[in-house]
Amino acid sequence: MGNRLSKIYTRTGDDGTTGLGDGSRITKTDARVEAMGAVDELNSAVGVLLCEPLDDDIRLLLTTVQHHLFDLGGELSIPGYQAITEAHVTGLENALDRHNDTLEPLKEFILPGGSRAAALAHVCRTVCRRAERRVVMLAESETVPPHPQHYLNRLSDLLFVLCRILNRRAGVTDVHWQKALSLPASE
Repeated sequence: MGNRLSKIYTRTGDDGTTGLGDGSRITKTDARVEAMGAVDELNSAVGVLLCEPLDDDIRLLLTTVQHHLFDLGGELSIPGYQAITEAHVTGLENALDRHNDTLEPLKEFILPGGSRAAALAHVCRTVCRRAERRVVMLAESETVPPHPQHYLNRLSDLLFVLCRILNRRAGVTDVHWQKALSLPASE
């Protein structure tokens, strides 16, 4: 594996195609490439969030998620290969329940924001939703196991809960949406 990426540029993608893990080549606009790219973007966004000062439990959870997302990208890059299982989905559900149980029930919608870490987690959540949509789009044209879609769906929910956890731990109140809020009058 150490020599696998010894040459970074290959020029093989100059024609608008990219190689999959099984050796086949497809156009860079293919639904599979869109799904792989969205998962890669999500992993990068989680990496930015991990640059923030975070408690060890959140850091470990997000680092584990990054590894899972890399596995998910690998699964998407090899048609027919499965890396994400029901156990991955169940793990997210357990983390989601554990963290959500410590929060007060929501009575209003919240806006992205509060602490910097929470705002970055909201960005991760929205990128996760896009990745999920791309996997769904791929599944409309090709056979894709259900676990990647389920994993991304649970992950976006977990990221929402982590936004609230991060705000609470930072001593910052969630930003509540206010219906029909008017812009200030100009002077």
